[in-house]
Amino acid sequence: MNFPETIEYLLSLGHETFTMKLGLRNTEVLLGALDNPHQSFQSVQIAGTNGKGSTAVMLESICRAAGISTGLYTSPHLISITERIRINGTEIGEVTFAKHASTVREMSDSLLALQKLETLPTFFEQVTAIALLAFREAGVQLAILETGLGGRLDSTTVAGAQTIAITPLALDHQEYLGEILAEIASEKAAIIRAGVTAVIAPQPEAALEVIMQRCREVNVQPQIADVHASIGGTSDEGRAKVTYKTNEALYPELVLGMRGRHQITNATVALRLAESLGKQGFDVTKDDIVKGLETARHSGRLELIPGRPSILLDGAHNPAGARALLDFLTEFVNRPITLVFGAMTDKRLAEIAQTLFPVADLLILTRPRNPRAANMGHLLDLATPFLSADRIVTLSSVREAIDEAKRLTPADGTICVTGSLYLVGETLEILNGNLRSPD
Repeated sequence: MNFPETIEYLLSLGHETFTMKLGLRNTEVLLGALDNPHQSFQSVQIAGTNGKGSTAVMLESICRAAGISTGLYTSPHLISITERIRINGTEIGEVTFAKHASTVREMSDSLLALQKLETLPTFFEQVTAIALLAFREAGVQLAILETGLGGRLDSTTVAGAQTIAITPLALDHQEYLGEILAEIASEKAAIIRAGVTAVIAPQPEAALEVIMQRCREVNVQPQIADVHASIGGTSDEGRAKVTYKTNEALYPELVLGMRGRHQITNATVALRLAESLGKQGFDVTKDDIVKGLETARHSGRLELIPGRPSILLDGAHNPAGARALLDFLTEFVNRPITLVFGAMTDKRLAEIAQTLFPVADLLILTRPRNPRAANMGHLLDLATPFLSADRIVTLSSVREAIDEAKRLTPADGTICVTGSLYLVGETLEILNGNLRSPD
């Protein structure tokens, strides 16, 4: 398959959330037939509700600063599926992606025909296999794997990571993971296995109790990422200045590369993971950790595009993310604020709306190109308690919404695009064009 054929095939498997099958057997059988590519390198698996992608990106930045050949697997992508797989900081090329996708498809079809599988591996299961094949071919020393959903039955768990992390937990994806925080924590904590190194972010009490119980069951002594962090203010662009002190070292006056005070916790987890890798034989120095944290960037997460007006992009797809965005808007962003909002219907939209909509001087509601996108009638119902009718605009396409935001926002104001990473990705595609190229 060439790259367009690859995308057509993967999409034919169904939307990665709608067709999700939580379970490991498909991935185990598929990777076994592909000669277990994940056994060619060590790996770190990062699960959680908030910050897992940012933590993965920070750790990858540290490892690259240390000269470690590193693969990074994250989801979802913003514009191109190739964004999900990076090798030594470089996004995989379309030709390489298509080559590995063809291998995975052929093996999946063969296993189904031989009745070794009951169903074809899903979109996410096949993309995970593609990533692991790409990492083996590139000869990476370390793969950093962001869990797609949950942990216990997520495809990335098959890699058997020697080091794991759990970032802050909150209610999200309850239809898959459970209705209460303890149930969600149980799904995430299941990635903790005997013999692993486990780094745990500060957690709500209900979640921490479940995680600690899991650690006791498998005889793992967790490293709680409660590193002493002294906050020395922020830069003008909202990057926190922090001094970290651990049992290993003092890291004075870092300026985190990623915006927002909430990144202080994510950086703490990445720092502890990096120190753990140093104890496992990887050559990671204090200077590498500082450089990695200061240079890390994550597109679509409080990403600021300068201009008149400036444009701020942030996924903020759950209540905790919305609160972090609100804090940033309140502290760092120029008013008036035009909020361009679109979200997925399975999110906790009432809570997100209650958090974000009151801060908007103008609210533009729209609908990303995604079958899960919330309809604008529902969003409008959520908005009317907070804003008068003359401050709400509904537009059916994201392109129309961005054009109208540019037209209506004063040059010294800010356009904030939020509610979903799918909306952020579509916005980036509109602003920049899809400039992807083959290898």
